[in-house]
Amino acid sequence: MRRFNEIQFWVITEICLCSQISKRVQLLKKFIKIAAHCKDYKNLNAFFAIIMGLSNPAVSRLSQTWEKLPSKFKKFYGEFENLMDPSRNHRSYRLIFSKLEPPVIPFMPLLIKDMTFTHEGNKTFIDNLVNFEKMRMIAKTVKIVRYCRSQTFSKFRDKDWSKLQRCVCKKSKHHPDVWTYVRQFNVIDNQRILTQLSHGLEPRRS
Repeated sequence: MRRFNEIQFWVITEICLCSQISKRVQLLKKFIKIAAHCKDYKNLNAFFAIIMGLSNPAVSRLSQTWEKLPSKFKKFYGEFENLMDPSRNHRSYRLIFSKLEPPVIPFMPLLIKDMTFTHEGNKTFIDNLVNFEKMRMIAKTVKIVRYCRSQTFSKFRDKDWSKLQRCVCKKSKHHPDVWTYVRQFNVIDNQRILTQLSHGLEPRRS
């Protein structure tokens, strides 16, 4: 959850600190590309963190920036947003997830939500006897996590790593520098400050 929030606020921070509209458009394109790579690599946790960052009010309100985004990227983003649709208990996400083979990094906030609802919505003991149906439901969620990690991630092929590396960071071609960058995101995790920065970039139209 900590990493999920860190990635989400990294996206918002990078865009809200970018003063030039042309560079903000490039950032939007880059984040949509990174999200696509995460989805391809079945890292759904990072995928959703990036898309939720882009849908944050401090970013989504930047209408002048979004207007300049190429239609191809708007289409990709629209498709990605549809996967976040919470209706029918996140049916869109669950359908896609059910078709994936391990290894998978699942959307962790949803798994935690499932566990919480199961725990708080069902009694642990009924007539001083263990409620085994509740335990089975909790076990079902735990098994999902075990299934996702039942196979290890293979190492990046050189061409795949190079593509993702160029997408995430153009500052360096050396792997250690990129790893350091993605492990130590500098983020502003204060929504009020981010909103103020956003309004500074594109004031509210009268």
